[in-house]
Amino acid sequence: MIITVTLTPALDKTVVLPGFAVNQVNRIESLRLDAGGKGINVSKVLRSLGTDSLATGILGGGTGRYIENSLQEAGIACDFVHVEQETRTNLKVIDPQNHTNTDINEPGAPVGPEVLEEVLGKVLAAAHPGDIAVLAGKAPAGTPDTVFADWIARLKAAGVSVYLDADAGLLIQGVRALPALIKPNDAELSRLTGREFSDIGEMAGAARELVSQGIGTVVVSLGGDGALFITADQALRGYGLHVPVRSTVGAGDSMMAAMAHGAARGMEFAHTCALAMAVSAAAVTMPGTQAADRETVNELLKQVTMEKI
Repeated sequence: MIITVTLTPALDKTVVLPGFAVNQVNRIESLRLDAGGKGINVSKVLRSLGTDSLATGILGGGTGRYIENSLQEAGIACDFVHVEQETRTNLKVIDPQNHTNTDINEPGAPVGPEVLEEVLGKVLAAAHPGDIAVLAGKAPAGTPDTVFADWIARLKAAGVSVYLDADAGLLIQGVRALPALIKPNDAELSRLTGREFSDIGEMAGAARELVSQGIGTVVVSLGGDGALFITADQALRGYGLHVPVRSTVGAGDSMMAAMAHGAARGMEFAHTCALAMAVSAAAVTMPGTQAADRETVNELLKQVTMEKI
């Protein structure tokens, strides 16, 4: 079982707007709505890969009901905590003429500690030893940065492997609890370790140090340049694929989904990493946060280049 946790979900409204310009009237060419939030995106990609998951977190109001209904219609099991505050809506502006992707994100509403504890209770109730819990994204406003670190400790005590995808204080504190996997990008790795990197070798070295402290796997996303995959006994680099970009939202979440999928299926590590490269490349070819189909992923998988570092 893979359980995804999204504490600040969103309804992602993606608009295609050629020639987007400030201080002018802009006319939308097309619009789509997607259930969004990092953990939710992971569940959507897992579904496309053929692996079931349970999506949980916090939803509110009519927007929250829309998100839950859309996930259930897609065949994704849900067990969210519902609150009165309306779930946020995020606007993604894609300008194919100027080749830009602009995110305008609403802040998530604050919630009390009892709501957070209820979410964790749902995860602990659903999980069994050997399961994977993906903690992804931001926490509601006012939540202590230690929340994921505390959850990691409690989940690990229950025999659950925790995959963490967070930033800033949530990542810094969460790493101290030694999750099974973290997925920082290069800038997040720099902030996490307090150093600047001049090349791939230095990034890989910093990732190895984190693994030596007790983190199982460090995946470093390099955007269009690919990714690094570091464990105690393997260090791989995947090179980015040249694909037409329709939306960059969810590429990192797709990579996380592939890593969880591979672990849950007992796949060989190198193949899991190659799949992660293919899935993330496929994600950027899709509108909004729609998950790519498996046929597209399989075609891109043939083009993936991996090397030991």
